[in-house]
Amino acid sequence: MEKKSGLLKKMQTQLMGVSGTDVDYGLPIGDVLIPMNELVGRSITLAYSGAINCLHCGRKTKKSFSQGYCYPCFRSLAQCDSCIMSPEKCHYEQGTCREPEWAQTHCMTDHFVYLANSSGIKVGITRGNQIPTRWMDQGAIQALPIFRVSTRLQSGLVEVVFKQHIADKTNWRTMLKGDVDRIDLIAERDRLLQECAEEISGLQDDHGIQAIQVMDDALAVDISYPVQEFPTKVTSLNFDKQAEISGVLKGIKGQYLILDTGVLNIRKFGGYHIEFSVD
Repeated sequence: MEKKSGLLKKMQTQLMGVSGTDVDYGLPIGDVLIPMNELVGRSITLAYSGAINCLHCGRKTKKSFSQGYCYPCFRSLAQCDSCIMSPEKCHYEQGTCREPEWAQTHCMTDHFVYLANSSGIKVGITRGNQIPTRWMDQGAIQALPIFRVSTRLQSGLVEVVFKQHIADKTNWRTMLKGDVDRIDLIAERDRLLQECAEEISGLQDDHGIQAIQVMDDALAVDISYPVQEFPTKVTSLNFDKQAEISGVLKGIKGQYLILDTGVLNIRKFGGYHIEFSVD
């Protein structure tokens, strides 16, 4: 493969295989999408030129904010606001949303509250059009939608109830070691629904039972990743400290390349100008 260069973006994913559970990865470098699964077992190099461009406006920036944005965009875009990470803090109804039109299409639309198993059981939320992408980005080996709600705010309120009982974050080091035990997500869902019944009923009283619907007939999804060998010790690689990163690609999970020299979080370096080559 000849060298490819351009701005780095998060890897694209889709479920493939006979059972539809195998993750297929594509790495965007500029306008080129590099098929990555076929490179597992080969030596690759990613060289950072020192240039960073905002993924939204394209301007040059000395530092990337919120995984790929310049500071002005970080301060002005709704997708970079604190309520994206904490949706229960949505302030759309207060008239202070940074981009009301963006919110109409991204926040005032159906969202799902789900259980996932990436480093153990966790609760999370995502838009409907991000299923199963969100699960693959987190490196989940299992996932199960449990609620369908009408807005992002409502998904955040439900998540707040559940995270009193289970985690809402992934331990990325545990996820990358590959020694995560499988969980009966259906049984966990039923247990949590029982434990949280009073709080969920209260939210349904406030927002309407049609706005917060339990998906008690949903099926759990199993997900497999192209990994030949998991690391026993997880060492993080960083373009800000090491301009050239190379090694044998041992696997891919979540948004991480697993090399024999360490692991690289591709999403963290969105907007970095990279030259990619295969030895």
